[in-house]
Amino acid sequence: MSNLNGKFIVLDGGEGCGKTTQTRMLVEEMNRRGQKVLTVRDPGATHIGEQIRAILLNPDQSAMGMRCEMLLYMAARAQLMTQTILPALAAGQLVICDRFVSSTLSYQLGGEGLTDWEIRAVAEVAIQKWWPDLTIVLDIPVHDSDGRMNRPRDRIERRPREYHETVRQNYLALAKSEPTRYAVVNAGRDEKTVHGDVMGAVGKLI
Repeated sequence: MSNLNGKFIVLDGGEGCGKTTQTRMLVEEMNRRGQKVLTVRDPGATHIGEQIRAILLNPDQSAMGMRCEMLLYMAARAQLMTQTILPALAAGQLVICDRFVSSTLSYQLGGEGLTDWEIRAVAEVAIQKWWPDLTIVLDIPVHDSDGRMNRPRDRIERRPREYHETVRQNYLALAKSEPTRYAVVNAGRDEKTVHGDVMGAVGKLI
């Protein structure tokens, strides 16, 4: 596992895909193997980031435009990189992040005409050109993930099924376009089976 020192791994995917569970299982396994791990969530994990997160997910913020939404996500990400992620990577820690730029490239792409190029250009500034070594996309059909949502839904989760179908296809297209940076895992199975595939994807970094 020492070969994972200074690596940056992201777990991402649509709503109800099991990111929280799989992140926890991955961190527990890495800790068991003696790997120093920093776990963060995006947006969040800093005081500023958590305040931005609260604004982004608040259902009362219905007037928020997609470009404003994208820029707020990037602002939280910029603080997270400077304050937390980059220092941890420099110290040789493995960083595991719940969501990252891949989310913006899937959720905000196309809104108000936002292009892939525009999102990536802003991301380059926010993350200081430090892209993850691996992004694992936990893929599950929207009609299956709906049944997993057993809590009040936030502003993004409340969007119509058609929107979330588009988000899923954006994730899959993104992973297909960058196969060396992405791995797609079928998240519709039991959590131990999914964890095994997550570990298999991580193992390719070693």
